[in-house]
Amino acid sequence: MDAATGPAPLLVGAAGKPVELTVLRAADGSPHRAAVVPLRADQRLRYQDWVAGRRQQVRELSGGRAGYLHVPDMVSEGWSDFHRDLRGEMEFEALIVDVRSNRGGHTSQLIVEKLARRIIGWDAVRNARSESYPLQAPRGPVVAIADEWAGSDGDIVTAAIKTLKIGPVVGTRTWGGVIGIEGWHQLVDGTSMTMPKYSFWFTELGWGVENHGVDPDVEVVMSPDDWMSGTDVQLERAVSIALDLLAEHPASAPPGTDDRPSRRRPSLPPRQGTQ
Repeated sequence: MDAATGPAPLLVGAAGKPVELTVLRAADGSPHRAAVVPLRADQRLRYQDWVAGRRQQVRELSGGRAGYLHVPDMVSEGWSDFHRDLRGEMEFEALIVDVRSNRGGHTSQLIVEKLARRIIGWDAVRNARSESYPLQAPRGPVVAIADEWAGSDGDIVTAAIKTLKIGPVVGTRTWGGVIGIEGWHQLVDGTSMTMPKYSFWFTELGWGVENHGVDPDVEVVMSPDDWMSGTDVQLERAVSIALDLLAEHPASAPPGTDDRPSRRRPSLPPRQGTQ
């Protein structure tokens, strides 16, 4: 393998096919052989690594009190990512919902439905942890993060979070493109053309989201220095706000069982004619 070009030239055309690697052990230089199947692209792995990094940062900044969810789009992949981590992240006292770079789609209603739930009770389960009612509901404050790359249904979900007062939005103004398209017309030169069909109106924003976007409640702009150093100032501010909200309104927690009334069967009265 060439030290300058790396393994890439040797893996051209090998996506999805078994490839044998020979690796020299660092200890004694002896060869170790292994079979691998290269991926077509590492975008998904890099994305998951980015999410894991943000989640770890939220844990550290909040002292383990806040959960983190990122929604990359509003179609099957975004819904799958959101719902896969939902139950675990909802168990924390606060929740950071990150819709930055959301590519849009049509599942924002499902996302909002989950985030808008409010705990009104707890189900004490025998030999198990108590479960909130309704299930998969935020225990405490929700803080959203949006940016200029969140568009279409990414605009809509940000507007819904603000309109329903689910929680404050931190970051920058969203992209501002909520007019949906339909009807892909193929042209003779191989290109395609679409027709705008779905525009959007909000109770508080009217038609104003198109070509403008949704303004955050707390504006935090990533500077070039932040990008270069890997400092996520938007995430840091969101966690700080979540902790402030927790101080004002503590998270819902399962009740103690010391005052729970006894459901044991009462003692039966003595039979007549017996001592």
